[in-house]
Amino acid sequence: MHLEHEIMIDAPVSTVWKLTEDVESWPASTPTMTSIKRLETGPLHVGSQALVKQPGQRATVWTVGAIDPPNTFSWSAKVFGMTMTGSHHLAAVGDRCRNTLSIDIAGRGSGLFGRVIGKKILASITTENEGFKRAAEAVDAV
Repeated sequence: MHLEHEIMIDAPVSTVWKLTEDVESWPASTPTMTSIKRLETGPLHVGSQALVKQPGQRATVWTVGAIDPPNTFSWSAKVFGMTMTGSHHLAAVGDRCRNTLSIDIAGRGSGLFGRVIGKKILASITTENEGFKRAAEAVDAV
């Protein structure tokens, strides 16, 4: 199952990318994240891991699977035996940024899981993207 949300942000890709790669700061801009703790220091790279706590869920380790600054970042976690992959795709549109967030759910039971809570997941990624928009536009306004 694939779910995605796209938003135009009135800030350059470079500003949005700085927020994207600073995963530990995400809880400050969205209520869908309680805490994120990187499990190593230094720049994000394939294999980097973070412990992510979301409201009503147990903390889960997410592992970076792809990163191509300043355009693409994705990471995955095992949840209930399924693989969830969260992706960020940034594209310049003039001096603005098109920010696309997506979640892909794969594995046994993913279709049913997606049908049961797909709307909730889509609402979460919409909230997260709106948080990126607010944060990036506030930084760019300074």
